[in-house]
Amino acid sequence: MGKVNPAVLEFETMVKDKESYVKFIEEWVKHSWRWAKENKYTTVFKIQASILRAIREYLDSQGFVEALPPIIGPVTDPGIRGAKQATIDFYGHEYKVMSSAILYKQYMAAVLGKVYFVSPNIRLEPNDSVFTGRHLVEFFQVDLEILNGTLDDAMKVAEGLFTYVAKYIKDVHGKDLEKMGRSLPDYKPPFLRYTHAEAVELVNKLGCRNPQNTEILWECEKVLSAYHDAPIFIYQYPKGSRGFYNREDPGKPGYLRDFDMLYPEGFGEAISGGEREYEPVKVIARIRESGEDPNKYRWLLEMLKDFYPLKTAGFGIGVERFTRFICGLRAVWEARPYPKVAGIGPAP
Repeated sequence: MGKVNPAVLEFETMVKDKESYVKFIEEWVKHSWRWAKENKYTTVFKIQASILRAIREYLDSQGFVEALPPIIGPVTDPGIRGAKQATIDFYGHEYKVMSSAILYKQYMAAVLGKVYFVSPNIRLEPNDSVFTGRHLVEFFQVDLEILNGTLDDAMKVAEGLFTYVAKYIKDVHGKDLEKMGRSLPDYKPPFLRYTHAEAVELVNKLGCRNPQNTEILWECEKVLSAYHDAPIFIYQYPKGSRGFYNREDPGKPGYLRDFDMLYPEGFGEAISGGEREYEPVKVIARIRESGEDPNKYRWLLEMLKDFYPLKTAGFGIGVERFTRFICGLRAVWEARPYPKVAGIGPAP
């Protein structure tokens, strides 16, 4: 059994007094240059650069090719858990600023086979996300996709990527981590795997009430994360809890061929991914089930027909959350220069 990291506990203490915390975070965000030059944060940003270097090294060694990510497009990821999308006028057409490049990496997997983006994302998170420590409005994500990949393929890449990066940082920045009071064990895959039903049963036993057919609630995710001292996987989510692009399991209708990976120590979600729905008729039905108009996704549907059967699997991992975990930081707003936090502004 694991335990909650002291930095996570410190953050929880901070947010107990919400008024005081909001005043603190306003100053933190609006005058970020004042803390960014402190030794701790110059070290954090250097470690973050090394995290990105190690990610690229690992993925390149596994045959992935880095491609340029999209910034805007007619549609973006609709499955963003309560956040809103940012919209611009593109010469008379409504375009979205990318909240995730998930639809585009399927496109590039068809072109390159194994592909990854280091992708900027914008999600207009609800105001109360300021109290989670895990959400930014502007963040970077490493998004990858595997042509003809399976759920198991994606999970194995996730294990390998995390383990490689953690060891790389420990080897290169061990003394820097030590100065920050952070130590990383030697993580050894394979990591524990729970079905969504098993994970819900476990968090309920641990005292966090989570409904059966929903996402793992943020608070319960933290409890489950803190219960372990290494990353864990949760897979086989109920169909209605995720975006239309996640493939329904043909052998278990009503459940998806997808997964999350959680960091240990109470840090919560690290990675989300899975297999993609590729049958155009099923994609159209799933879009409608989610309350959206399939016409908005015309280019995606045309591509799926042109490249049929476009079977892919992949995942995304947030750079700031990875940095927070590796460095043992209180919140993601410590893992980014000029952080953008829901409801706080104006700021650089």
